[in-house]
Amino acid sequence: MRGKWAIIPMAILLFCFWIFDGMVDDWGRLSGGSQNLVTFFNESLWPPDWSVLEPQAYPVCTAYPLVDFTCSTAWIGMVETIKIAFVSTVLGVMISLPISIMASRNLNPPMVTYTARFVLAASRSLPSIIWAIFFVILVGLGPLAGILAMTIYTVGYLGKLQYESIEGMSTVPLEAADSMGLSKIEKAIGVVIPEEANNLISQAIFMFEYNVRHGTVIGIVGAGGIGYYINLYLKFLQYDKVIAYLIVIFLVVIVIDFFSIFARSHFNEEGDVSRPSWLSVLIPDWAIGEPSRRQQS
Repeated sequence: MRGKWAIIPMAILLFCFWIFDGMVDDWGRLSGGSQNLVTFFNESLWPPDWSVLEPQAYPVCTAYPLVDFTCSTAWIGMVETIKIAFVSTVLGVMISLPISIMASRNLNPPMVTYTARFVLAASRSLPSIIWAIFFVILVGLGPLAGILAMTIYTVGYLGKLQYESIEGMSTVPLEAADSMGLSKIEKAIGVVIPEEANNLISQAIFMFEYNVRHGTVIGIVGAGGIGYYINLYLKFLQYDKVIAYLIVIFLVVIVIDFFSIFARSHFNEEGDVSRPSWLSVLIPDWAIGEPSRRQQS
């Protein structure tokens, strides 16, 4: 029986390669790709132009002498991107949570759940950059368009995570709430949200990470953030400045990742789980004198 199930992933993989091969008309185009990449990297990308960290000539920088970089386009754009991500995440959570509760099949009849799921599906059916283009046309250039675009996409994306998490909760507290005669609103506020608080908070933090990463893209269409400056220098083929912006984004995303790991550790059992050392990955615990996980638990 186990061997029978092992055939399924192999068949899917072979089917994937068959489709992939049918979409590529000439595999020979890959032959010179690596050399083209090396040439482009050496002649256009490297070294980065760190002038993007220098204060703008206009308006005049009013920051302290030791933090002049806070007047740079990289700082201004990255801070605006984080602000857009934060506001859109908070608004998205506030809007998506009641909709996701209505979309949960273990809480509501099919007519309500299908309607709520239709709203969530419509919100995430278009990528945020398309929503950004729409709102740039509607309200003009700037961070407002980015906030509106990211909020709508957050509602659809986060709402799906939320209702799937709610549907996976234990039926015991729901049955207890029904036996007590609680209304649907009382059940949602007094039972569902407290029971799923850890998952909901963790999902919100993850969505903020995602919005920071993706918020750099919507700026390319004029919706604010560091993407605006990336698009500006792309038009002038100044790739050395573009790579400098990308390095800044990469470093900020890493910092946010570490912060989110720390924040999520307060809402799950991660802090109670003993972590193996790097040495134990290669050498058994008994060989390095460390107690096993089973003994620690």
